[in-house]
Amino acid sequence: MNQRFAHWGVFILLSLTWGSSFILMKIGLESFTSYQVASLRLVAAGIALLPFLPKALRQTPGKKIPLILLSGVLGNGIPAFLFCLAETEIDSSLAGILNALVPLMALLSGIIIFKSPFKKAQLTGIFVGLAGVVLLFTSKGISTNEHWYYAFLVILATISYGINISLVHNTLKGFSSLQLGSIAMFFCAILTFPILWFSNFFPQFTQPDAPWRSLSAGLVLGVMGTGIAAVLFFLLIKRAGSVMASMVAYALPLVAVGWGLLAHEPITWVQVLCMGIILLGVYLVNSANKAPVEKFPEQVK
Repeated sequence: MNQRFAHWGVFILLSLTWGSSFILMKIGLESFTSYQVASLRLVAAGIALLPFLPKALRQTPGKKIPLILLSGVLGNGIPAFLFCLAETEIDSSLAGILNALVPLMALLSGIIIFKSPFKKAQLTGIFVGLAGVVLLFTSKGISTNEHWYYAFLVILATISYGINISLVHNTLKGFSSLQLGSIAMFFCAILTFPILWFSNFFPQFTQPDAPWRSLSAGLVLGVMGTGIAAVLFFLLIKRAGSVMASMVAYALPLVAVGWGLLAHEPITWVQVLCMGIILLGVYLVNSANKAPVEKFPEQVK
């Protein structure tokens, strides 16, 4: 029972942290380019986890390092740039809603790449949650975004997230969350720091009207939304399984609605209904993890 509460505690904290990242990206984009915001996010995360790096490297077999680096690129590097580029043209709530495709991508990548067994109840939960996200999306309307096709960048990011979830679950379960997060984020920071250095990022802070607001948003986005969140995410995958970890994406629209309430935006009964449907999907998938795997006819030998 205590373990279940711990899993849900990490789930809620991670949902709040990641759910706030979309508005933080928007604030960062007020003064920086999409590439600068993404790079700042990854560099800040790498620095935040730097104290844990030496011990992580000592405890990690050399043959696993490439897999961890690949996980960092798939789970943090590629999505960071795709999301920031997408949010130059679409609003943050739309990005958050589309991010709920992650569970479906994770399940599909697990089945296709790793031949993972799956349960009927898991599929039911995922599609119930996805239905809630689609309803929430359609209730807001896509016509309000002139450049809505930038949303395809978010879909590409969810594919990258989904593959990473399956990769961690199937090949890196024996490692601690700090171990994986510190190595992966340090590698991403090394790769992306040159973008900040050569893109006229630092000279902006020698001016009287330096963009401190955007810098603060980027640092919080990196430290909390990427660094600490990466550790929590690895922990959730390891303790509760990849499907429940991917279901965090379903809670992100709820956080977006919370930001809307704080900003005095009207919340309709349709949006409240969508929240209930999304949470029902989370419950169904989480419950399915406790049941033995039910093989489909084509899986029976």
